[in-house]
Amino acid sequence: MRCVKLLFVAPLALLSACNAARGPSPSVGFDPSQASYIRAPGRGVIAGQAFLRDASGSNVRYAAGETVRLIPATTYAQTRIKNFYGSVKFLPAASIPKVEPDTQYASLTRTTTTESNGRFTFENVAPGRYYLTTQLIWKPKDAHAPEGGAMYEEVTLTGKENGPVKVVLSGN
Repeated sequence: MRCVKLLFVAPLALLSACNAARGPSPSVGFDPSQASYIRAPGRGVIAGQAFLRDASGSNVRYAAGETVRLIPATTYAQTRIKNFYGSVKFLPAASIPKVEPDTQYASLTRTTTTESNGRFTFENVAPGRYYLTTQLIWKPKDAHAPEGGAMYEEVTLTGKENGPVKVVLSGN
């Protein structure tokens, strides 16, 4: 029985260690002055839609009622995104890290909630570089593990846009 427990617990411990290692290194501190443009007046509009395909690839799931976060691309945010996602823009549900962000960092972001079709809009956005993040997780009937995950996209507003900047959050 003891061997069985070790065989079960050891892989979980390794997975936890992998998730705990994600996030900015302690040497990267959050500098609120780098994110101050999130509160600046702006005329920009970011309009988008968030969705994922299920494991079969044949069904689309819309991120209905999910929170989308608009994050200034500060040094801290860049490090955080890179450490979370690596070289991809999607993390499967089982790989999403459990790391709390710096409280000032979280306060210098904006959020909105998606509509039933996964559409979202941020209005009055100041020029700057941003990350948009959300997640879409579901558990299929009779499945042992959830599907979906977390995704992000990067967008830059110059202040010269003539209409909304369109963004698709789909994990691609």
